[in-house]
Amino acid sequence: MQVFEVIEINEFPYMEMREVTQGQSVGDILNETSTDQVFLLVDHDTKRIWTYNGPRSPFKVQLYSGILAGMLRKQLRLFYRVYPLNMYSKEDKKFQEIIEKQIGGGRANAIEKSDFPEQTPDKYVTDVSISNPKINQALEYINEIPHPDNLIRRFMIIGGTIYTDEKITESFLKEEKTIIKPIKLGRLNNGFTFFQDHSYSTRLIIKERNIQGIELYVHEDDTSPSLRIEIPVIHEDKFTKAGSIDKLLKAFKIPKKLPEESE
Repeated sequence: MQVFEVIEINEFPYMEMREVTQGQSVGDILNETSTDQVFLLVDHDTKRIWTYNGPRSPFKVQLYSGILAGMLRKQLRLFYRVYPLNMYSKEDKKFQEIIEKQIGGGRANAIEKSDFPEQTPDKYVTDVSISNPKINQALEYINEIPHPDNLIRRFMIIGGTIYTDEKITESFLKEEKTIIKPIKLGRLNNGFTFFQDHSYSTRLIIKERNIQGIELYVHEDDTSPSLRIEIPVIHEDKFTKAGSIDKLLKAFKIPKKLPEESE
């Protein structure tokens, strides 16, 4: 496994890489001291290039890593594919498998300033679509990505629709069981929208160069109140669609046979 750090420089092309050789395993590099750094991990065994964005790394450096990963893939004659390591939580089996790999030599070379032809920087901007994704597919993809540590998601925006997380009671007959589920609040207004009522941490979710959604997080110690709607909001589809008695019975978990009461 070869490890490269993405470096920001002050002149065109504004980015380059340096190979990281200290440490014996990937875990020696992706630790608590690297939260503001961005890395590219080249796994020659599986022919994969993993991008890793530290939780506090600058957004533009994260963008640079995508450009450099594409150039690195061309250098390796397109036999390698690019994958995001941030898709997995630190406890995930795949993440643990990656960080346990030993650092060693390989045929990948760091992309340097001299590797960029003298052209305008626009040539290296990755196309990103802002068209509305399919809501259900976007929700499913976003829910696969683990939440950042010590943060709570307040809002999620998919297309022009905004959601908030709400605790839903699934059953409460024997013991209370709740799940956290995104609930639709409504649609954003035309024009522009500012979110200045909290110190939000914003996460942009991308899949195949298409924006899937935007998440707004607050720190778990944030004591400011959540959004409160003063007027009742009732979605029309609650009345235009027939309910399911089976779902109601399942929620109550009513047993087929009730136990006889002891005298």
